[in-house]
Amino acid sequence: MNVPSNLRYTSHDEWILVEGDEITVGITDYAQDALGELVHVELPEEGADVSAGDSIAEVESVKAVAEVYAPVSGEITAINEDLEDEAEKINEDAYGSWLFKMKISDASQLDGLMDAEAYKAKISA
Repeated sequence: MNVPSNLRYTSHDEWILVEGDEITVGITDYAQDALGELVHVELPEEGADVSAGDSIAEVESVKAVAEVYAPVSGEITAINEDLEDEAEKINEDAYGSWLFKMKISDASQLDGLMDAEAYKAKISA
């Protein structure tokens, strides 16, 4: 499994790219592989205020529907509208197909995210 070292990860298999007080969020290569062929993505509303742990999006495959959780608290600043018509892009490039971007309201919450080594340990357990 591809686990880029420049990203942070959640226990729910989301990846997070931290850029100052903004983050970009997607699902990991491990998650897309486990779900199989993705057919639909339901994204959060741009401008929505969310709390860490909130279920704010869904990815649907031919096998299952998986919730996507807010990794930190903040405001949704952008969504990847391309995925609404082409969910399969996540299967093709999980780390190039982000779901949403957020402005972080509490940067200390980033401390609770896993680094690449911790995530690799989680998915290989």
